[in-house]
Amino acid sequence: MVLDFRQVSKSYSDEPVLVQVDLAVRENDRIGLLGVNGAGKSTLLQIAAGVLSYDAGTVERKKDLRIGYLRQNEALDTENTLQEEIESALRDTFAVRERLQTLSVELANADPASAEYKALSAAYDRETAAYAALDGYTADMRIDTVLNGLGFGAFDRNMRVSHLSGGEKIRFAIAKTLLQNPELLLLDEPTNHLDFQMLSWLEGYLENYRGAVLVVSHDRYFLDSVAKDICELENGRLVRYRGGYSAFLVQKEERVRTLEKAYQKQQEKLAAMRAYVQKNLARSSSTNSVGSRVKALEKEEELELPNPRMPAAHFDFAYDYPPHEIVLELRDVGVHVGDRETGKQLYSGLDLVLRKGEKLALVGPNGVGKSSLLKAVLKKLPASGFIRLGGNVRVGYFDQELDGLSLQDTVLEAVHKRFPQKTEHEIRSALARLLITDDAVFKRVRELSGANRAKVAFCILQFTRANFLILDEPTNHLDYMAKEALDEALRRYDGTMLVVSHDRYFLNSVPTAIAELQPDALTVFPGKYADYLAAKSGENLPAKPKGTEKPESEQKQAFEAARKNKAEERRRRARAAQLQKEIEEGHRTLHALRAECEEPEVTVNYARLSELTEEMEALEAAIDALETEWLSIAD
Repeated sequence: MVLDFRQVSKSYSDEPVLVQVDLAVRENDRIGLLGVNGAGKSTLLQIAAGVLSYDAGTVERKKDLRIGYLRQNEALDTENTLQEEIESALRDTFAVRERLQTLSVELANADPASAEYKALSAAYDRETAAYAALDGYTADMRIDTVLNGLGFGAFDRNMRVSHLSGGEKIRFAIAKTLLQNPELLLLDEPTNHLDFQMLSWLEGYLENYRGAVLVVSHDRYFLDSVAKDICELENGRLVRYRGGYSAFLVQKEERVRTLEKAYQKQQEKLAAMRAYVQKNLARSSSTNSVGSRVKALEKEEELELPNPRMPAAHFDFAYDYPPHEIVLELRDVGVHVGDRETGKQLYSGLDLVLRKGEKLALVGPNGVGKSSLLKAVLKKLPASGFIRLGGNVRVGYFDQELDGLSLQDTVLEAVHKRFPQKTEHEIRSALARLLITDDAVFKRVRELSGANRAKVAFCILQFTRANFLILDEPTNHLDYMAKEALDEALRRYDGTMLVVSHDRYFLNSVPTAIAELQPDALTVFPGKYADYLAAKSGENLPAKPKGTEKPESEQKQAFEAARKNKAEERRRRARAAQLQKEIEEGHRTLHALRAECEEPEVTVNYARLSELTEEMEALEAAIDALETEWLSIAD
């Protein structure tokens, strides 16, 4: 057992956050921690990390447990260079390396026959063992692997941390935490600011991680890929489910339904027994029967009333009239941001025709300009080429930055300003369906959580009654329950949609096609995210003619191809891990051979020295071959 919570409770200002929580974390566990915003997920992680106290219960940790804890806003030393900061994650390893280098110099200058030499040799052996235990021989290689995987391969490591952007600092903090190689890895929302390639790399890294992982995330696709168990915090209670996110959805529904049925059945039974006792208590002929029923009632252990189902937000996107067949047309479109001299050409030569009823998702690397393309379509950014909206098109726009909301307005004012014809009752009813109720409608927008600000923006979007929705990262601020509700609403919506999203679960659920944006092209892949992955795993397939969507059997084949590709990726990573172990063992053997060469009785035995030299040369060649193979598959 790595970590064991027993009946742990925690309150803030007499408001319970955790209620008698039990959680056992074992070696190699992969646990995803779920809950709506404010459920206590970060609180649980802080208690697990030992940085927050708790009110009742016990928390037991394995002796000398090494914990790596990534907070949502991890602090870095901004005065350090990238190299200095990343090496601080392996401080012990590099300290041992320095001592070994010092000892090597001292050994070279000492008399092999002296007591000093023997003492230095013993110290060198101890430090070498410590270095091997810390995986010191692969430290530089591991740093390169992690930094490359998280997008820092081309960065100058002599630059200061202060020069990184906010998202880059978060990614660098993830790299630092991973390299500490703790026995228990606590991650709070690690997937923010990662593109698809980085997410895929992180999922593979965590899948092969030698230690336990407890991760808070609203990224449903990530949880399906990484988690072997899902723990949900709801009303302060924690329930554990086997499998990833998709399995959790099914199991939770079944569990709640079973609990509700059992509770209802018992209540009916108890009511009938009480009614019988009440009715027959005065009848002497029924004394024995009544007495047995009373005893049965006393023995019956009454089931707890199941937690009431959490209310779900209800999104509804309707429109008044359909658009013409062509909703959006782009021809030879380019976008340049910044001034002419110092600005940047994001892309050029883009062509696209979006037809009525199509739901197209834009994907591409961070910084390629996906949000900028949406703004160009909306005339919020200048663009070259031809951009035309079709006839009868009414556009509704969701901005991930929520810039359209005035922070000084109350919630009611923010909606009423956009739709003054709406009554307060209509506005409050629409907000209530999004779970903004009672006095919350009188709060200033600046006082709201990110999720509730997004819901205000969605309320405005719904009132727009647009037949063409342009959405920029619509799921970003929402918890998993709200995301599920939004997915369902957008699947029901039979209008047209152009959306930018990094939410792979959403991309596998809502769009009818995926468009990959590159600086010089916009390539359309019919189907959902799994179809896009399947196409990308082979050759980039051209877009199919409109109206030729894949039948269900073909979609299953695409999913199967994606799964096979992932299995091959797992085998590749397993081979890389095996090679790393063989390289480490080779270095340990090589050091032992070198140490033997320095022994006094061997230094005068030329035959043995010759044998050892040949062994070391062969071993060095073997290590070179292993490292070459490792480099070829460890990207």
